[in-house]
Amino acid sequence: MKERVRAAIEKVRPFLQRDGGDIELIDVEDGIVKVKLQGACGSCPMSMMTLKMGVEKQLKEEIPGVKEVVAI
Repeated sequence: MKERVRAAIEKVRPFLQRDGGDIELIDVEDGIVKVKLQGACGSCPMSMMTLKMGVEKQLKEEIPGVKEVVAI
């Protein structure tokens, strides 16, 4: 599952990088995807919306086993 998540994140990454941010996959455990937001995304007040409405939504659509995406 971790490799599927990694591949899905690669599809989202260009959108984050376009705004000066990035995302790093830390771990996948029991359907919980742990990521670290970097660059502009790390300090942006809208980062949680980006994480939930962007990254989490995309991963859930592509990978049925994903329950949640959390930033650590």
